[in-house]
Amino acid sequence: MRPALPCLALALLCVLCAAAEVPVQPGFDTQKFAGKWHFAATVSNCSMYLKMKDGMKSPIATISFTPEGNLAMKLAWPLPDRCQRLELLFQRSGQAGHYVAQEKRELRVMETDYSHYAIVHETQHSEQQPSTMLQLLTREQDVSPQLLQKFEELIPAVGLTKAMLAVLPKSDQCTAAIS
Repeated sequence: MRPALPCLALALLCVLCAAAEVPVQPGFDTQKFAGKWHFAATVSNCSMYLKMKDGMKSPIATISFTPEGNLAMKLAWPLPDRCQRLELLFQRSGQAGHYVAQEKRELRVMETDYSHYAIVHETQHSEQQPSTMLQLLTREQDVSPQLLQKFEELIPAVGLTKAMLAVLPKSDQCTAAIS
């Protein structure tokens, strides 16, 4: 399981921009965005994600920002026998809401209302296989049918298909691990 964890973490966050530039939330506000988020739905072409998506439960992330404006993310996701934790740091790029990690990953907050949902896009550029992921994050574990529909409508725009979608079941398994 250990070798699969980096890809799983990547699958939780990675999205590859198809052809066009992916938009970023206008006027992105880091203070409003910081805090706890649940992963309600995910769609990706990452091969490891596709193998595991049907058995995944909703991970939790706590997002904060460094004084330099970098995005720090603490992740905890439920595995059958434990909670897996991971900490990620994305450097601020020239545009608010757009972050990079090790020049191979790009994270963009495409859209958010800050208090209910966020749609996050990340690209993973690798020599082996670039991957794409789009994620619907929510402040609470429940997601409305209207919000899920809005998310599903974005899937083709990033070069993915609905067959790659996982609507993640609720899980309180890792709540204590992210505190």
